[in-house]
Amino acid sequence: MSVPIATYTTRPSGILAVRHEILDANGRVGVLSASRNRWGLTVRATWRPEKGEVLTFRRDPGLLRSQFSVWTEGREWLGSSLRSSFFGREIALSTPNKSLRKLPVPGFRRGWRLHAPKTGELARIVPSGLGQASTILVYRRLDLELALFAWFVGSLVYAESFWPGPAVVDDLESLPTAASKV
Repeated sequence: MSVPIATYTTRPSGILAVRHEILDANGRVGVLSASRNRWGLTVRATWRPEKGEVLTFRRDPGLLRSQFSVWTEGREWLGSSLRSSFFGREIALSTPNKSLRKLPVPGFRRGWRLHAPKTGELARIVPSGLGQASTILVYRRLDLELALFAWFVGSLVYAESFWPGPAVVDDLESLPTAASKV
């Protein structure tokens, strides 16, 4: 694997009202606060950066896990995640500019890798120990907001990433879409 161009670490606190401090080499970048419903399901998170626009990660209605969307305060859609099947471990991330795939890391360990069609692996999300702390390794140019969204969705289902993921085919036709499931 190549050398990461950026590394972010997360430092969690709290059990029911979870807060994650996001840090880079220069210090704190911002705080992500997650909120749960009365059954303990994470339904929303708010990203408050030190500088920049506040984002909301909102759970979309549906039965499948990992179904979230990202919105700005001005109600602009920045992206969404879709899990094509109940048992599948691949998560498709859609943005206005590109479609990405999130797959478990190779080998028997927890973590996720973020792939773009044709350019390969963009980032890797690796948990630290047994807790919720993680390291986000960015290998190619990737917006911080998109890296955080991928980390947030993956952090909710870390246990599912233990088994090795499928082989990666970097083409647009292999990406799951909502239309292909009808």
